[in-house]
Amino acid sequence: MKKMLLIIVGLMLIYGSCKVIDKLTHFNMDYNSTITIKSSFFIDVPFDVWTPDIPTDSKQSFENNDTRTDLIEVISLTKLNMNIKSPADQTFDFLKSIEIYINADGLDEKKIAWINDIPKTGVKSISLETSSDDLKDYIKKDNYSLRTHSVTRELISKNTDVDINSSFFVDAKILGI
Repeated sequence: MKKMLLIIVGLMLIYGSCKVIDKLTHFNMDYNSTITIKSSFFIDVPFDVWTPDIPTDSKQSFENNDTRTDLIEVISLTKLNMNIKSPADQTFDFLKSIEIYINADGLDEKKIAWINDIPKTGVKSISLETSSDDLKDYIKKDNYSLRTHSVTRELISKNTDVDINSSFFVDAKILGI
């Protein structure tokens, strides 16, 4: 009976320790960029807008979280929000759909977020669905860029500045643990 109790207590300690270690090996990396959607006199015509290169500072982020590039197991996009910055009266009513693709030097472009049939409700902020793909190869690079592929439902009379805020979940080993 004592042996069984010791085994149960030992398993509880091991299981609890694994959960603590897992918590220590998980963190988020947040990135922000801005795009400008140019005024247009076309409706239902797809168009693309690219972000400037976004520095990842991944090596520093990994170091701050007690890990290294070679110990990263998975990086996935968990959140991508878009917010209209200007003009003040602009909403997302002009957009019908949008897809976001990630690019990095030497890697194929990959679709990472999208929203179809954006509601025409006067919103200035939208949250996109995200893929569950492993993006560690992109975030390990020094820079990445995003390409937005959009379709409008209304004319755009003014240039529109949009902030893109993304959060990537990182699962890593802490110094080999």
